[in-house]
Amino acid sequence: MSGVPILVEGAALRVLVVGGGAVAVRKAAAFVAAGASVRIVALEPSPAMRELARATGVALVERAYERGDIGDALLVIAATNDRTTNAAVAGDARAAARLVNVADAPDEGSFATMATHRAGALVVGVTAGGVPGAAARVRDAIARRFDERYAGALSALATLRRSLLDRGATAEWRALAADVIDDEFIDTDESGTLDARVSAWR
Repeated sequence: MSGVPILVEGAALRVLVVGGGAVAVRKAAAFVAAGASVRIVALEPSPAMRELARATGVALVERAYERGDIGDALLVIAATNDRTTNAAVAGDARAAARLVNVADAPDEGSFATMATHRAGALVVGVTAGGVPGAAARVRDAIARRFDERYAGALSALATLRRSLLDRGATAEWRALAADVIDDEFIDTDESGTLDARVSAWR
């Protein structure tokens, strides 16, 4: 797949998840956590899916998928354990010009979800050619290095950037960024000396 990674604001999304098993639960939970509006259609939802719906208030319709279920969904997830159903969901989504993710046949879809690491404002997504276990391993390796230290550093930089830009000090921000976010940025953050470099500009 020739993919283009983007970060989409979760609250702007309407998502349909078709399926009630472990994969559907994981994908639905990720979108719920991102603030998306999620609907689930599942013929036989698992206890975990029922619990997700109960705990979050997500709409869960317990029946077989129907073409009209696409509705106003911008993203569609086909994650049942039935190949024919997943293919039908994918075909209907494409016909409606919606983005679709097909759990059992990624090539039929138009987008992939990623193994994601978050540390404050730092978000890293990893995909590995349809091998989610490998993507998760790479994600975990990244997470071990890029931990909460980066959350604090990015929060401080974002606050300072906003303050400078709000008072029209664009040139000062550019100078700060060139000085602080340089080739040694990673090393200074991990050594604990980044705060001192940022503080010098406050």
